[in-house]
Amino acid sequence: MHMKTRRQFMRKKMMSIALATVSAAGLISQAAPVLAQSAPATQPTRYSVETTLVGKLLDDPAAAAVLKQHIPTVYANEQFQSAGRNLTLKDIQQYEPEALSDENLAKIQATLDKLPVKN
Repeated sequence: MHMKTRRQFMRKKMMSIALATVSAAGLISQAAPVLAQSAPATQPTRYSVETTLVGKLLDDPAAAAVLKQHIPTVYANEQFQSAGRNLTLKDIQQYEPEALSDENLAKIQATLDKLPVKN
């Protein structure tokens, strides 16, 4: 196996394991009973690479198209589409530092800023 191919394989494998672990932790916390009712949170007025969950972005066709345009390889990753739903793009940056560099996140944010938030 060539060094670059092996490195890509290992990075993809590490991302899969990390996303699966984080996703499992998120599912456990979601399954815990709600002990207190809180007032409904105000809806965000824009998407954010730092605070919006990938799942919300994927559920909005316009936002999903932005991800597909800017990070096609990450977007096509099955783990991103499933386990990554409970993370933000900033969270996933540690697993995909090249595709989700600060520069690329800024470009994604600039494009997302043009979209209305889908409720």
